[in-house]
Amino acid sequence: MSNTVLDVKGLNCPLPILRAKKAIKDLTAGAVLEVIATDPGSVADFDAFCRQTGNTLLSQEQEAGVYTFKIQKGA
Repeated sequence: MSNTVLDVKGLNCPLPILRAKKAIKDLTAGAVLEVIATDPGSVADFDAFCRQTGNTLLSQEQEAGVYTFKIQKGA
């Protein structure tokens, strides 16, 4: 179950990442941020974002042009 949901549908790079970075900053370690996006570039962006920030990409799904990412905040 996600702690926080961030809807960035309709926004293009780099806005989904910037909004996610701001949202995850306010979460406690171990909390999960669910991001809902429509930008196809967000798949590579969120993978790189998690690797660079020490957060964990728990899952990513795509259905009908909508991408859902579950990101767990690192320590």
